[in-house]
Amino acid sequence: MPFDTWLLYLLTCFGIAVVPGPNALLVLTHGALHGNRKTLFTISGGVLGFIVMLSLCALGLGALIQASLTWFTVLKIVGGLYLIWLGLGLWRSAPVSLDVTNAMGSNSWSLFRQGLLSAISNPKALLLFTAFIPPFLDPSRNLIAQTAAIALTYAVVEFIVEYLVASAAYRVRPWLARAGRRFNKVCGGFFIAFGLALPVHS
Repeated sequence: MPFDTWLLYLLTCFGIAVVPGPNALLVLTHGALHGNRKTLFTISGGVLGFIVMLSLCALGLGALIQASLTWFTVLKIVGGLYLIWLGLGLWRSAPVSLDVTNAMGSNSWSLFRQGLLSAISNPKALLLFTAFIPPFLDPSRNLIAQTAAIALTYAVVEFIVEYLVASAAYRVRPWLARAGRRFNKVCGGFFIAFGLALPVHS
């Protein structure tokens, strides 16, 4: 990939990464509840999920799934149900604690899995990547090498943005502790809203 093309792609990645979505909201809540270090597992899971989605799209599988209305509908329903499940769990969770030891009660694998599933169960990401990747691919160059460059660049950008979100959330923990369960209910409500809207949104 030529440097000028890569630079344009890099700027596009930052533009996409800063748009709020299910993964950004998940990182925000985990950063507040578990601390920014523990949330690295959530971020890593989400970034891995995005790498998988980007690779599928770059290799043409994204367009194939998009062309199948049945499979795309199933994917939207499954993704919506998972987001609702996350939202209900957050809605019922205990308030943010200023005791970091207690706040880190969730195990690392659970946080990683939530980040991963939140990324790969979102068909909107599949459509987004399918739409914005092709302009940056050069048919005359090695597709595997280009896919690796595209996926790695986006992974680094997404990791940086999500870590900044988690760190910011951790810094406002005292306010979140005072807010008690209201923070959890608001964020859980957003997840449920995402989940309900996903299957019906075209």
